[in-house]
Formats: sequence, C-alpha cells, structure tokens
Amino acid sequence: QVQLVESGGGLVQFGGSLRLSCAASGFMFGHYPMSWVRQGPGKGLEWVSDISTGGGSTNYADSVKGRFTISRANAKNALYLDMHSLKPEDTAVYYCAKGRGSPTTLLRGQGTQVTVSS
Repeated sequence: QVQLVESGGGLVQFGGSLRLSCAASGFMFGHYPMSWVRQGPGKGLEWVSDISTGGGSTNYADSVKGRFTISRANAKNALYLDMHSLKPEDTAVYYCAKGRGSPTTLLRGQGTQVTVSS
C-alpha cells in the first residue's frame, strides 16, 4: 500500500524558511519521479516542483523558482522541499505526490499546512 506522509509545515513570518519532508513507503521510491503540489485557501491544486528519479533533474513553478529547492534521499525513501523567502501567497496545504504530471491525477499524501504571516 502506497503511503506518503508529509511533515514540517507550520506558521512562519514573511521572509522566513521551512523544510518540508515526505516519508514514502509501499512502492519502489527510487524508481519514480516525485512532485510537490499545493492548494491555497479557496484555490485549486497547483504544481510546485518535481524531481527525477535520481535527483539530477528538477523543475519549478515560476512562482517559487529561486526560493524553493526540491531534493530526495532514495536510500531513506524521503522527499524534501526547502522553502526560503516565504510570502503570504505561499500559504497552502503542501502535498507530496508520486510521479509527475497534472496535480489532480497524482497520488498524494494527507498534506501539511504552511501558513505565512505578513
């Protein structure tokens, strides 16, 4: 059974930083690209970033490019998202997702709330 468990969210001030983690189990983690997606209050799911199986290729939404860094540790079945220079518009529930593609089609965890105060 595939499980994705996110952690690391919280309340942070404008300009602050957070590190999100995702613990994956139930599948061959290193064989799949992985993604982070988010859903802000009253908004739809938004793709944030994705990473290749080995971690050598990453992609970012324009809204987070230069501020967020995605990484993975295949030996630990773990996915990370380092977030810096956070803005109120980054406030959302952040989900770890298996694979790449349209956010609504990806298997996601339960999410972790990130709230950025102005």
